[in-house]
Amino acid sequence: EKIPNLDSFLDDLGHRESSNRYDVVNQYGYMGKYQFGNSTLKGLGYNISRKEFLNSPDIQEEDIVKLLKANKKVLKRQIKKYDGQLVNGVLVTESGLLAAAHLVGPGSVKKWMRNGRMFEDGNGIKLTEYIQTFNGYQLDI
Repeated sequence: EKIPNLDSFLDDLGHRESSNRYDVVNQYGYMGKYQFGNSTLKGLGYNISRKEFLNSPDIQEEDIVKLLKANKKVLKRQIKKYDGQLVNGVLVTESGLLAAAHLVGPGSVKKWMRNGRMFEDGNGIKLTEYIQTFNGYQLDI
């Protein structure tokens, strides 16, 4: 059996976030295939209009990899220490943590790991759901 890789992770994450639609904007203003917020884009160094962003699949794909790498850097210690272990009753893997960090931010993931405090997005999706759904992908980033 083939281990799911970065491409399948991005396809599954995009499907979960937007049904893999680059042009979608949700009710909170999150945009594109991976539902990026303006503050995240600015943090990644992008100064781009909504229209430009929604019409640029290449930029969206570039952005998500940049964000995954940035979040991996922030969560480096947690990944190294807990990959493959149960934390607060949930199996933790690098890909699961990075998906959760995309959902609620890496700081919230760290807090959850420290004290079990639950975080969810505006739609009520819990970070543990993303940790479990996106477990076990081989990202190689």
